[in-house]
Amino acid sequence: MRTIETCISPELVHLHELTGKTVVVVDIFRASSTMVTALANGVKCIKPISDLEECRAYKGEHWLIAGERNGQQAEGFDLGNSPLTFLSGAFAGKKLAMTTTNGTRAISLAKANASEILIGSFLNLQATVDYLLASDRDIVVLCAGWKGKFNIEDSLYAGALSLTLGWKHECDATLAMEAVFQHARDNLSLFLEKASHAKRLQNHHLEKDIDFCLELNRYNGVVHLENGVLKIKPASVNEKRLSPEGNSLRT
Repeated sequence: MRTIETCISPELVHLHELTGKTVVVVDIFRASSTMVTALANGVKCIKPISDLEECRAYKGEHWLIAGERNGQQAEGFDLGNSPLTFLSGAFAGKKLAMTTTNGTRAISLAKANASEILIGSFLNLQATVDYLLASDRDIVVLCAGWKGKFNIEDSLYAGALSLTLGWKHECDATLAMEAVFQHARDNLSLFLEKASHAKRLQNHHLEKDIDFCLELNRYNGVVHLENGVLKIKPASVNEKRLSPEGNSLRT
């Protein structure tokens, strides 16, 4: 029987065995949602970098750089961390080096031991589930959190992923987040209005980003780390096809 477990903070990742497993890194508000959106709208690849200055060094002829700290675009960077930036397709074919407060750090921590790294978001939940069902690896959901602290929206994704997979498991964190997601799913936007990171984004007038990040199954592709960069691969023709317009988790 394959298993799924949830690591609710990068500070706890050392308590989870990642070797031989698929790690799904999730940062709903906003890094993983932005990564999925950028790649689904034609960005060639994304190099996730945890350090601000290392990422800044990629600025040049062949790379755009996206940087975010504390919810705002970092000084001197071409782009910030908003998924809405990529909807026009204006950056199709471009390579993107990206650093964020929490998400890229979580990816860096997972790289040391994970056999495979996927990027999780509500935007491609079903496509990710279909891919995981066809795999033979156990799963760890690594929640990016906020500077090491627990974030409810990332862990809610873990509950949604587990419920959609339908696997039995013995992970208390996953069990708890399944219950919370079942309780909140019909009013998820209202529920998350009280979340700490949602309030940070609201303070920067980024409510549209929040709404977008809570859309369900807008994209039918799986984002994975390959040779140090993130790429998207479309769902197999044998997998369930998704509605192109998507379905919102919001009520």
